[in-house]
Amino acid sequence: MKHVYPFSAIVGQDDMKLAMILTAIDPKIGGVLVFGDRGTGKSTAVRGLSALLPKISVVQGCPINSARLDDVPDWAPKLDGTLVQVLTPVVDLPLGVSEDRVTGALDIERALMEGVKAFQSGLLAAANRGYLYIDEINLLEDHIVDLLLDVAQSGENVVEREGMSIKHPAQFVLIGSGNPEEGDLRPQLLDRFGLSVDVGSPSTVSDRVTVIRRRDAFDTDPAQFCHSWQAQEQIIQDAITVAREQIAFIDVSEDVLEFCAKLCMTLGSDGLRGELALLRAGRALAAYQGRDAVTLSHIQQIAPMSLSHRLRRDPLDEAGSGARVQRALDAVLQ
Repeated sequence: MKHVYPFSAIVGQDDMKLAMILTAIDPKIGGVLVFGDRGTGKSTAVRGLSALLPKISVVQGCPINSARLDDVPDWAPKLDGTLVQVLTPVVDLPLGVSEDRVTGALDIERALMEGVKAFQSGLLAAANRGYLYIDEINLLEDHIVDLLLDVAQSGENVVEREGMSIKHPAQFVLIGSGNPEEGDLRPQLLDRFGLSVDVGSPSTVSDRVTVIRRRDAFDTDPAQFCHSWQAQEQIIQDAITVAREQIAFIDVSEDVLEFCAKLCMTLGSDGLRGELALLRAGRALAAYQGRDAVTLSHIQQIAPMSLSHRLRRDPLDEAGSGARVQRALDAVLQ
């Protein structure tokens, strides 16, 4: 059995872990972008999060993880409708991947052996109702970026080639990670992420020693290490499950909505995605903390991760995006 490094055992990186938890509570937030140095736990956090997500019910054998037999696409193999509980899918989209591998394509083997046109599903089908993870997302080829933008907008994957016309749901939480030294992300894709966080290497000797000690313990005996963190993992998993059930009942006052609007106007963010990200992330945070209403303190806490990646570049302002968000918060609160 392959063991995954526990999410709760990651040292520090609180903003990154919180952002991922919030999207697990409400996928409509729109995904998480994590930028930072190599070896700062970005991929480890994604792998660990998958173990905390509640299982989903799917039709056994369905290539798009349908919850009902009626939703299984016509091109899928004939299934008996048996429902099974499976882990929420977390699918890797590697750099250099072909478009056919992402979207799906003609099943060449069946075409040659049986003389029929059949569809072989791709990574977008496998990620439906789950997560799609792209490491080094800022190095992704432009044509794949364009494809992801189309799918993110419509929630559907449409494939028309070799005389086939295939359409299926492709609704997933997108998580991207990268090193800012290797290039920026295209603005169109950047805007599709609900939350964005920057991570760095541990800044104290004690934290670095703790990271080394825990990683060495995991590599030495993965089973024992995971067992020792099982209770803490269960606490987070239970909190996510409860928050998912309660989020629909979280109250959002008119004052909070006005605060979100004023903050985004002060920052000059384009469109309304900033306000929607603040609203959804704030509501998910309130549900995670067991509160019955979103407060201004919730908005203050999640504002940097919701808005920092939406700011226009200002060559006359040398402050980082996080500092600019904090200045706007201070101005609106006065």
